[in-house]
Amino acid sequence: MEVFADYLSSIDDEKQRERTEEVLAWVKGEFPQLEPVVKWNQPMFINNGTFIIAFSIAKQHMSVAPEKKALELFANEIEKVEYSATSQLFRIKWKDDVDYGLLRQLIEFNIEDKADYTKFWRE
Repeated sequence: MEVFADYLSSIDDEKQRERTEEVLAWVKGEFPQLEPVVKWNQPMFINNGTFIIAFSIAKQHMSVAPEKKALELFANEIEKVEYSATSQLFRIKWKDDVDYGLLRQLIEFNIEDKADYTKFWRE
């Protein structure tokens, strides 16, 4: 995961850096077919040239962006684990646990739903 090294080293807070690295490593371990990249200063994973999921950090949380369609489809699951959400992302507070089951569902959905997609973003 060398591609994320510069991004991770830019995170000053050690616990936030460790959590971010843990999540990124989990995605790569669970979905080795996904290509890790950094675009728009965000670590993300793509599949056959199309966007699957991205992450970013803020002072109070990690943001997870799986695209609007996935967020709409999994809105109830995101609400059940009490993550706050917008139309483009949801937030995992640093003090909260990461729901890896939810991440798995979002990533699997995007991989399957975009299997024949040729553009980076959904239209």
